[in-house]
Amino acid sequence: MAGNPEGRATGTFLERLEKGPVIGDGGFVFALEKRGYVEAGPWTPEAVIEHPEAVRQLHREFIRAGSDINQAFTFYASEDKLNNRGHGAGKHGVYGINKAACEVVKEVTKPAGGLVAGGICQTPTYLTSSDKNAVKEEVKKQLQVFKDQEVDLMICEYYEHVEEAEWHIEAIKEFMPGTPVCASLAISEDCDVHGIPTGECGVRLVRAGADVVGVNCHFDPFRCIAAVKKMITAVNEAGLSCHYMVQPLGFWTPDAGVQGFIDLPEFPFALESRIMTRFDMARYAREAWDAGIRFIGGCCGFEPYHIRAVSEELSAERGGYLPANCSRWGECLQKHTKPWVRNRARREYWETLNPSTGRPYSASLSKPDSWGITAGHDLVKQHTEKTTEEELKAGADFLSQRKACC
Repeated sequence: MAGNPEGRATGTFLERLEKGPVIGDGGFVFALEKRGYVEAGPWTPEAVIEHPEAVRQLHREFIRAGSDINQAFTFYASEDKLNNRGHGAGKHGVYGINKAACEVVKEVTKPAGGLVAGGICQTPTYLTSSDKNAVKEEVKKQLQVFKDQEVDLMICEYYEHVEEAEWHIEAIKEFMPGTPVCASLAISEDCDVHGIPTGECGVRLVRAGADVVGVNCHFDPFRCIAAVKKMITAVNEAGLSCHYMVQPLGFWTPDAGVQGFIDLPEFPFALESRIMTRFDMARYAREAWDAGIRFIGGCCGFEPYHIRAVSEELSAERGGYLPANCSRWGECLQKHTKPWVRNRARREYWETLNPSTGRPYSASLSKPDSWGITAGHDLVKQHTEKTTEEELKAGADFLSQRKACC
């Protein structure tokens, strides 16, 4: 079924937010790792130089699925991360990787009427030193490219500590004045990893200068919505105003602790049994919109078909816009040869389905690792040399001691 090209929002990013929902894209590092273009562990985006056709195709699929905003694939592209723990991506250079990422995403997104976002995220420098000036210097190395490429907005994402996010927002405001800034934290509905309440985190992001605040990654859509709701309440109570965003995981994480899905034993290579269906995503889109969230997208685990479901669910709010090949709650199954499959061509069937894993005796929940360490702990400090055997042993010893006492 062809989509309805009419109704896609126009105007600047902030103008589009005033008109209705703005749909973001999905996760790149997980999608491209599964396709063989990203290395798990570093999760850095050198594929924009080494395999630009793979990145280009994923951008194309997200825009075709209905995304309004396509983000340059620059996740973890700070100099300190590209060279962290013996990783060799730094050979391409910060400017080279970020420039290539911008060129690829603009090539696909602009002709389709979408907007391009630059993106930055947390840095190893913060984990190691918590030195504000050093962190901002790392950020500004990336910002030069986004300034030169004239991106439509900046997304500061994936921060476990609100303090670092504040510093990144300040850097953008200083270096790219006038550019809209979105800021999202990878935190739970309770607090960041330093224990700062989620609502207070939202207030701090707004006061730092963010135009849009919210949560991304680490948790499933419904836990992320719960977190953003706390931000909305706290921001309103503080007498402030902004727009809100949410870009969650495409995985169920009811059992994840403060560090989110990276604490789950299935991370990162065995999460497939937790993947959410497109119908879960339709529910997510509706609940996010009803909560007052206007910038709605996805992060790790979000594939183009998930974004298509989000876009389809909010079609009326987007002026009737529909992306290509919408399922319309299985309407296409009316064409199937088997009558029992044709009987599934209805919303009620898919909304009430309780999918099984197909794994006999599989567990419904896992026990998170919950090491309970973050910035400032010796085991979290970063460096350019490869991880040593001594460090691996120190980690194993720490875990043994923790299990013994807990």
